[in-house]
Amino acid sequence: MRNFSAIVLLTGALFASPALAQQVGTATAVNPLSESTQPGAATIPLSVGARIIHRERIHTTPSGTVQLAFLDQSTLSIAPNTSVVINEFVYDPNSGKGHMLTSLTEGALRFVGGALSHEGEASITTPAAAIGIRGGTVTIIFGKNGAEIIDHFGIVTIHNGAGTVTINRPDFKVWVLNWNTLPGPIERVLVSDIEHLPRFTSLPGEDGGVPGLHTVNIGACGILGLPSNNCPNAPWVPTDTGLNGANQIITQGTQQGTGTKAPHYTH
Repeated sequence: MRNFSAIVLLTGALFASPALAQQVGTATAVNPLSESTQPGAATIPLSVGARIIHRERIHTTPSGTVQLAFLDQSTLSIAPNTSVVINEFVYDPNSGKGHMLTSLTEGALRFVGGALSHEGEASITTPAAAIGIRGGTVTIIFGKNGAEIIDHFGIVTIHNGAGTVTINRPDFKVWVLNWNTLPGPIERVLVSDIEHLPRFTSLPGEDGGVPGLHTVNIGACGILGLPSNNCPNAPWVPTDTGLNGANQIITQGTQQGTGTKAPHYTH
């Protein structure tokens, strides 16, 4: 048996009370209304700095957005009208080993990979397909027409009951109609596609859940000398690296603005 010094186990989370459950992440930006349901607990409004635990459900309303930062330095940005569950999270910070499994039942999310994705151990499931992420950044949208998976950076493997498709080029995507339909074909992401993506960040005037936050320090959002309004609109063009760079800018800017650049854990 592997000896993890810092670990989140499925069995431990199932039998622990919410008050004693292991923290796996932190809410680093929250715009209302976003809600959280921990195992065995009532649904409550989510706030910045809230501890995220194993098997926790996150739900956003039409006006809500959330950003979560995890122990392995990965981040999850959650769009409005979205439901997500943190199914499993196991991580040993000494070896960088472990795995992460998240489920998306409706809506959209953007995952920016940390240590676990670099080991190929980050997965996101939808009713249409299971998505494995290696060393990368991915946007996943699920609705009545199936799942859309966009590879911004790294290698993304899409698997369901009909087969497996792998995207290994940035800014390419696939559609998956349902679990029994083969993913694909692989297509280039167009500017028109980007214009219709859900939003994952604060709107101008929103503070990400931090009262009084209106701008981030110069340079934190990538445009030297210009204020950012908490990074509502990161600049990018549809190139192989443009969108991934914008995702990193959003993450860094929001975390700097909320004072939560990375979660800290004790064990």
